[in-house]
Amino acid sequence: QLQLVESGGGLAQPGGSLRLSCALSGYTLNFYAIGWFRQAPGKEREGVSCISVRGGSTNYADSVKGRFTISRDNAWNTVYLQMNSLKPEDTAVYYCATGLSGNVCSSAIGPPGVYGFWGQGTQVTVSS
Repeated sequence: QLQLVESGGGLAQPGGSLRLSCALSGYTLNFYAIGWFRQAPGKEREGVSCISVRGGSTNYADSVKGRFTISRDNAWNTVYLQMNSLKPEDTAVYYCATGLSGNVCSSAIGPPGVYGFWGQGTQVTVSS
């Protein structure tokens, strides 16, 4: 059974860094594009970043461009989200998800509906 597990969240100070991990089990990561989403209290889930099946395409929300970097290590079945220069508005629960087709993330993150399996989320809090 396919399962996604996020980790690496926690408390960071403004300007600090965190690295989130998304580990896939039960299947091989090679077949999936992966997206990162986040949801703050009272807000809709929003796309943060994605990486295509072979890693040749990455996309970022305007709010995180230049600060966040997504990468994948297919050998370890893991996708990473390096988050630098964190801001209080980055506070949210962060989720990773598998794309439903090979075209996901080819040109944009896309809405949550083009992603299938989701992890349980990891809390990121940015506060001094």
